[in-house]
Amino acid sequence: MAARRLLGQILKDHGAIHEGMVQEALMQQRDKGGRIGEILLELGHIQKGDLAKAIAEQAGLVFLDLAKQSPQPEAIAKVDLATARAFSALPISLSGKVLTVAIADPVHLSMLADLSFTTGCEVKGVIADESLIAQGLEKHYQEDAASAKQRMKQLVQELQQQGGKFDLEDKTAMAAAAPVVKLLNYILYQAIRDKASDIHLEPFEGDFKIRYRVDGSLFELEAPPPHLAEALIARIKVMSDLDIAETRLPQDGRIELMVGGRSVDLRVSTLPTMFGESTVMRVLDRSVVALDLDNLGLLPTAKTQLRKFLELPHGIVLVTGPTGSGKTTTLYGMLNEANGEDVKIITVEDPVEYDLEGIVQIPVNEEIDVTYSKVLRTILRQDPDIILVGEIRDRETAQTAIEASLTGHLVFSTLHTNDAPSAITRLADIGIEPFLLTATLQGILAQRLVRRVCRGCKEEYEPSDEVLRRLGVDRSLIGSKKFAQGRGCETCNFTGYKGRMAITEILVVDERLRELMLSGASTSQLARAAVESGMSTLRECGLQAIFSGSSTVEEVLRETGGY
Repeated sequence: MAARRLLGQILKDHGAIHEGMVQEALMQQRDKGGRIGEILLELGHIQKGDLAKAIAEQAGLVFLDLAKQSPQPEAIAKVDLATARAFSALPISLSGKVLTVAIADPVHLSMLADLSFTTGCEVKGVIADESLIAQGLEKHYQEDAASAKQRMKQLVQELQQQGGKFDLEDKTAMAAAAPVVKLLNYILYQAIRDKASDIHLEPFEGDFKIRYRVDGSLFELEAPPPHLAEALIARIKVMSDLDIAETRLPQDGRIELMVGGRSVDLRVSTLPTMFGESTVMRVLDRSVVALDLDNLGLLPTAKTQLRKFLELPHGIVLVTGPTGSGKTTTLYGMLNEANGEDVKIITVEDPVEYDLEGIVQIPVNEEIDVTYSKVLRTILRQDPDIILVGEIRDRETAQTAIEASLTGHLVFSTLHTNDAPSAITRLADIGIEPFLLTATLQGILAQRLVRRVCRGCKEEYEPSDEVLRRLGVDRSLIGSKKFAQGRGCETCNFTGYKGRMAITEILVVDERLRELMLSGASTSQLARAAVESGMSTLRECGLQAIFSGSSTVEEVLRETGGY
């Protein structure tokens, strides 16, 4: 078998680049990682068309110039919208039973087998320019909210019609059935299109629910009949390389998809229940998560303080809040800001959620004893400037993080507490000596996520006395300010909300707080002192979001009800 030719060599043979350009790209690859073709593209040494031709030659496939060939209508009709969009595959031509499909990356050749199932054709792959594929999909596969619901109903009806033909004992056959493949592709496409964070498939005794979470709230989709839940879940298990015969134990896997030219990672978790396997897919789509401090929806004062934390030479900065409050996203935004040629950043996470270019990321693996505390000790010998510890769970991890900060490192981590002051008492509770806390703790950020009012259907209104009473605000404080709410429109799925923003509480540890920490002060004493030193509470930050018309009373009360 001939050795696979290097992409750089192919591009050189085509006359697109010279050896100096290859060496420049290789140096950048050693420093920051990434694919050589994408680096050459980023450096401006090649065009997208050059890269697509070289990729095709490397994979032994034909390169097709989409600027010169339009897709045939009969080919487009063979592949449904969800499948084409989910796999970024553009049907080009149909000749007898042979369907030619354009893809951008040979890595996704395996999905052509799925297309064979759903189309009943022999599928032949060709390589084309990624941007031209995206334009073709945009032109030939359009859908609005009303037709999306109709399409879902059609697929469910198709499944119901074929329901009796399934052999429920043959899970492999069920998973490969064309209607099952089509429906699951459509569910994935809809969820990713609507920027969902999780997709839930839940079997019950006489029901089967499919829901996905958008902006923290769950929405239910049209679901197939309960007896077909097993077929859909078997399909997910096949896609994520799980054991479809094992239904008694929880399993974890992952699915990689290309959607609209970008890579989307699905983390799959199955859990046995009384009526089948409950399956949840966490959608990790980096293009949805704004890994940038300026795009996180933070108030200007919060951004300024977080940037001050990044300038500290050493110490510990904590981010606290419940699960799903955006702690990791905020930390990633801070690390992205600090990331540069002169700063070495190492993270230890469970799991590593997003790949950050130029940052060394280490996954925790408890099964082989790769724990937070053990990795942290090794990290210190790797000469880092900034360290991120995914979560402080126990005394040993906290102790090691403190030792790291005492030796001149800036350490960021997360902790599960309700507000900023209670993080101090939590660390004391797990056994950290007060004198160590006062020497290392520099600041604590507590945050929540509230939904933004949809700009498409936003309307202002005069708050009633009852609303102000629930908020604990006097009418004289709001003056002429109007509150906002969303009427509901197609853009926001008739919820009145689109997107989320963070409300924060930032505690900066000063001398007075250090004295209180040494004396073993209670959470309420620490909170009072922090407010007197200028800390804005979560509720106060929430009120600013209401007064600016960014969020609603209901959202702020839901997230700050106990304050």
